[in-house]
Amino acid sequence: MDILELMKERHSVRQYKNQTIESSKREEINSLINAVNAESKLSIQVFYDEPKCFNSFMAHYGKFENVKNYIAIVGNKNDQEKAGYYGEKIVLKCQELGLNTCWVAMTHGKSKAEINRGQKLLIIISLGYGETQGVPHKGKRIAELGKADQSTEWFDRGMEAVSLAPTAVNQQKFLFELKNGKVTAKNLGGFYSKIDLGIAKYHFEAVTGHEVK
Repeated sequence: MDILELMKERHSVRQYKNQTIESSKREEINSLINAVNAESKLSIQVFYDEPKCFNSFMAHYGKFENVKNYIAIVGNKNDQEKAGYYGEKIVLKCQELGLNTCWVAMTHGKSKAEINRGQKLLIIISLGYGETQGVPHKGKRIAELGKADQSTEWFDRGMEAVSLAPTAVNQQKFLFELKNGKVTAKNLGGFYSKIDLGIAKYHFEAVTGHEVK
C-alpha cells in the first residue's frame, strides 16, 4: 500500500482490544525506533504490556480504554517539531503493520520512560489493536492549508497528505507555501502546534520527496 493510502486509513483510536502485539511486529517497531533515534537524536522508547500509564483519571477522562502499549517520545524542550516528524513516521509504520494509534498530549498517567537531565517527555502515542479503525475528522479545506506560486501535481499531492495529518484538537494551525520551487511551512501558534507541524512536514515529505524548510 502506498504511503498516502496509509495516511487515509489511519485515524486516532482510543479504545483497544485485549490482544497482544506479536513478537514479529514488536521487532519491526523496535528496529524502526532504533533507526529513528540514531538519526534524530531523540530518545523514543516503546513499552509493551504496560497498562499503568493509562490507568489514571486523566486517561479515563480522555476516553482511553485498555491501553497496554505506548510509545514515549523524549527529547529536549526544543525538539517538539522533531518529535512530531519522527513520531508520525513510527505511527504510519504501525498502521502498515495493522495496528492502531493515538497521539496523547496530557490525558495519560505517569509513563515508564527514562528521562535524563535536560530532557522532558514531549508526547506519548498509544498503540495496539483498536476496537474500531477510528473515524476521519472534518478539517480545513486544502486551499486553507497551503498556497503556491505555480500549479504542480506534486505540491497538490503533498497538500492532500498534509490535510490528513493528525493535529491537537484538529486545529491544523500551519501554512505551507511553494515559492520559486521551494516549500516552506510555518506554524500559526496554538496548543502543541510545533508537534503538529512536524507531523504535517513528515506527511508532505514522505509523499512528495520534496524537503520542507
